[in-house]
Amino acid sequence: MKTYRKEIPVEMSDRHGFLNITSTVKECIHESGIREGFVLINPMHVTSSIFIDDEEEGLYRHYQLWLEKLAPVLSVGEYSDEVIGEDIVDAHMKRHLLGREALIAITEGHLDFGTWEQIIYGEFDGGRRKRVLVKIIGD
Repeated sequence: MKTYRKEIPVEMSDRHGFLNITSTVKECIHESGIREGFVLINPMHVTSSIFIDDEEEGLYRHYQLWLEKLAPVLSVGEYSDEVIGEDIVDAHMKRHLLGREALIAITEGHLDFGTWEQIIYGEFDGGRRKRVLVKIIGD
């Protein structure tokens, strides 16, 4: 069994946004030489998310509206006196709604994906450099 690990830098100028990282993960699979196994993709930050969905701008807009209804940005003082920073509590909640990571099977050196599936990075407290972990295990 072989393993491969790589950290992908991600930097989004806006506080919120979505980025398709499928092609980068495919490059990692090719670099690893692993043909059968699994790839784990994990944002190494508590205010960002990895999930599988379609690459579609309209869908991203709907996600932003939905997330804002479920975990709104509130002004200072509306959350209580949290020590993590009141201005990012919503980012933590949004991360939990969309998920922490994705685990995807690799068969014959390719992602085992449905027709429209893509790997999406969701950012909820951007404006600085962050990292995404790609960990591949297999033969």
